[in-house]
Amino acid sequence: MPLKTSSAVRAIGHPLTALLLLFFTTSWSRSQDAEQSATIEVHADQPDGTMIPIWNYFGYDEPNYTYGPNGKKLLAELAAASPAPVYVRVHNLLTTGDGSASLKWGSTNVYTEDAAGKPVYSWVILDRIFDTFHAAGIKPLVEIGFMPEALSSHPQPYRHNFPQGPVFTGWAYPPKDYQKWAELVFQFVHHLGERYGDTEVKTWLWEVWNEPDIGYWQGTRDEFFKLYDYTVDAVLRALPEARVGGPDSTGPANPKAAEFLRSFLDHCARGRNYVSQKTGSRLDFILFHPKGSPKWQDGHVIMGLARQLASIQQGFRIVNSFPEWRDTPIILGESDPEGCAACSARTNPQNGYRNGALYAAYIAESLAATYALAAQEQVHIMGTVSWSFEFEDQPYFEGFRELATNGIDKPVLNAFRMFDLLGDQRIKATSTRSLPINQIVSVGVQQQPDIRAIATHHGQQLEVMIWNYHDEDVDVPASPNDLVVKGLPESAHRALLEHFRVDRHHSNAFTAWNQMGSPQSPSAQQYEQLQRAGQLQLLTSPARIPLEHGVTHLQFTLPRQAVSLVRLAW
Repeated sequence: MPLKTSSAVRAIGHPLTALLLLFFTTSWSRSQDAEQSATIEVHADQPDGTMIPIWNYFGYDEPNYTYGPNGKKLLAELAAASPAPVYVRVHNLLTTGDGSASLKWGSTNVYTEDAAGKPVYSWVILDRIFDTFHAAGIKPLVEIGFMPEALSSHPQPYRHNFPQGPVFTGWAYPPKDYQKWAELVFQFVHHLGERYGDTEVKTWLWEVWNEPDIGYWQGTRDEFFKLYDYTVDAVLRALPEARVGGPDSTGPANPKAAEFLRSFLDHCARGRNYVSQKTGSRLDFILFHPKGSPKWQDGHVIMGLARQLASIQQGFRIVNSFPEWRDTPIILGESDPEGCAACSARTNPQNGYRNGALYAAYIAESLAATYALAAQEQVHIMGTVSWSFEFEDQPYFEGFRELATNGIDKPVLNAFRMFDLLGDQRIKATSTRSLPINQIVSVGVQQQPDIRAIATHHGQQLEVMIWNYHDEDVDVPASPNDLVVKGLPESAHRALLEHFRVDRHHSNAFTAWNQMGSPQSPSAQQYEQLQRAGQLQLLTSPARIPLEHGVTHLQFTLPRQAVSLVRLAW
């Protein structure tokens, strides 16, 4: 049965206190299986550092979805929700083809050669992609790849047909001529600078290739280092102020991936540059890809959060082991619950979590853990790329890892909207039911749930984001929560309360779609209903609540795999 969520607001000394306490005591005692209550304390007068918006990064394989109708819609929504710049990273910006898209495929046809082997550049498709970014206010995290067919040292076969046949075809090979590759990169960057202006492109980020430690690079490790050096040199010749990074390798929890990341960092710090023949290569930020590993067991999914966090922790430690790179910003170039965005729940049942509120709770949990690990390992975390966007011309709620389906926003997008509502200054927040970060890294959230909070403030407003997460997606009674906010101004006697919620019944278009019979061709009226259900929703109507001596209490239940954002303004 779906869980029923009740909520109420109680202020110290308010006449309704006894009545509300009786209500909650009664409702919580209806089930002997009810979860232990959680007390969350927020101290508005205790700063806890700057809130760096690391969540404002997204990515996807198929660049040609960018300018599709739903792609444009989603990019506009991402930019509009965020007070900070949103960065987007896409594969296949230099891949040869006609611009048609399919799963894990895209192309721009920027580089071909004439009969004499001379370069021919075409920017038409590329400009459609970057014009769409620019119009939406998106900042590109420009991934320089993959290999054009005419430059590939092993061009055939070239286009793959995922999920049939091999994915790593001619586009994944080293160039047959590194000088021609470097000239392509120079012309690519120069063109973007001319089209959008140096002032704009200086705010972008630039990085080389994708996951060169696995099949995405069909050359040797040293050949990739050579590609990196030639690429960075060409970028800086075209745009000397560019910020460039790499290697966007896979999760360092794998020993081979860890060794590749170490070797790359060593090359950039102490190795011989293939272009200048001097020591070292430019590296303004470092990227690697932590991924989780969910599994399907006894008819439900068990998430693999520990695997993702182990890669984050190991990657941080590797970076910190190099004195040259300890202060270098880190971007988790793809930080996700698992590895294949284009693998649907139809063929991979564990991926069904992507449609519902579990994905939203997982994002909150993994981002909070990323902040905690960055502080613990004393590294500079700059961003975490969620490799999720949307897929054109696919069934509704097919279970791809995406933020929206056919223009209908999924619950996970509302988790990102909640993060966008946070202020820029963190304040101290504790929970009696939060788990130690080292335990979560070691075994995940396997026994008791993790009920955790992040709190921020700016001006005369305070935000508290609270979630109830567990790796195992099974139904349990909701948890009673007692939120205590202290340290508010003594002069403030009332505050406006807004309580946003993502759970099975709020901010959840998937539930609405199931309730209307899971239509694959929804009527106009049904589509409008799904659009509304996909927006971030209030749990209760806004209310003005009393404050006494800078303190207020709020009580509400929080289901498993749910996220709340409480906002107070005075």
